[in-house]
Amino acid sequence: MRQFIAFVTKEAKHIIRDKRTMLMLFGMPVVMMLIFGFAITNDVRNVRTVIVMSNASYATRQAADRLAASEYFTIVKTVATPAEAEQTIRNQQADIAVVFAQDFTEPGHGVQFIVDGADPNMAQLWSNYARAVLMNAEGTAVNSQMLYNPQMKSAYNFVPAIMGMLLMLVCAMMTSISIVREKERGTMEVLLVSPTRPLLIIVAKVVPYLVLAFLILTAILLMSTYVLDVPLHGSLFWIFAISTVYILLALSLGLLVSNVAKTQLAALLLSAMVLLMPIIMLSGMVFPIESMPRILQYVSAIIPTRYYISAMRKLMIMDTGIGQVFRELMILVGMLVILLALSLTKFNKRLE
Repeated sequence: MRQFIAFVTKEAKHIIRDKRTMLMLFGMPVVMMLIFGFAITNDVRNVRTVIVMSNASYATRQAADRLAASEYFTIVKTVATPAEAEQTIRNQQADIAVVFAQDFTEPGHGVQFIVDGADPNMAQLWSNYARAVLMNAEGTAVNSQMLYNPQMKSAYNFVPAIMGMLLMLVCAMMTSISIVREKERGTMEVLLVSPTRPLLIIVAKVVPYLVLAFLILTAILLMSTYVLDVPLHGSLFWIFAISTVYILLALSLGLLVSNVAKTQLAALLLSAMVLLMPIIMLSGMVFPIESMPRILQYVSAIIPTRYYISAMRKLMIMDTGIGQVFRELMILVGMLVILLALSLTKFNKRLE
């Protein structure tokens, strides 16, 4: 046991002394939380709007004033014809044009939207927001209730996703690089012929990253609550319990990568291709899985981060119990068992 603690201490000191590693481990979570929390957002704000009014009646003026008074739209111009509005959008001077019919309030007449559709998702959002504002302006009672995220903040969506991505990258990528570094320097063979069992040496090397992962998880939760104003509704116990399974899964994946890669560069590239791109593109972090082609939905089913993000969103934002995330937990446990078995089998074969 004393030798095991000595190996853990040695690896911890090596990590602490490497300033670049420490900067990556603690600087990356802070920077990504700030970028995704404040800079990258799907919130609708200050949409440049052109108003088309061929007949400036009281109803159309009231509707236009309603748009201008909202925090979502900024009226940049009022024109007489749809052609002028379309040209304004083509000149990149506006994002959406609202065309009022002459008989705006008559049945069968109303409003038309001309939208910059270069970004289809945002175009749909702008149209929906404008439609909701104008329905209120026409006197139609519209009563909507937004569950879990009443202010429609993008941070509610991104914080659980960032947790899944960062924990996977830190645990898997950094662990694989650490072990491959020992192989490159030739010190791994020296460690393996020591009196300590080889398995304990590997465990000792990943323990510091396990501790760092929990520190990063705690930092993310604190930043989400006190910096991004994302409420933490769910049970901290289950958040940390499921995160523990996910962290161990990521460490197992890092060990598997280290058994395959021969150099640190190869480990880095393999981790980036196997982890980073699939996590960003196919885990539901940015794009809804339901909107993907069927074949990509099948591919996303083998990405652990997908289930971790889903579980964290339910626990943190929706305040559900363990019963609602039991499926995700069981899938993560199953993946952990498979990856751990593959990693240890590969490692034992390498020793033989």
